[in-house]
Amino acid sequence: MAESADALAKLRAELAALGVSDAYEIGDGATLSVWIGLVVSFRDGVYRWQEASVKRRHVGSDPSGCAIRVARRYAELRANVPPWWEDLARVIRGDKARGYP
Repeated sequence: MAESADALAKLRAELAALGVSDAYEIGDGATLSVWIGLVVSFRDGVYRWQEASVKRRHVGSDPSGCAIRVARRYAELRANVPPWWEDLARVIRGDKARGYP
């Protein structure tokens, strides 16, 4: 578990350097929530990031490269909120989330 926490701390620092400062660890020591529906976990030496049903992997020894890929997708999602976001936001956050990704 310590390996996952260290890997996520490195990734979070790299994301912050790229301007993604609102990512947070969800409390399991192995998962980072970057944006609603966009999460990154670290397991078996590999970063695994998922957005809705799309899953990606990135080698664990390259948190900078992973951060670049995740930050790029984060920016794309923020610029063009996907149609599934409305339903997911309502389920996860309730009606108060309307209009705020």
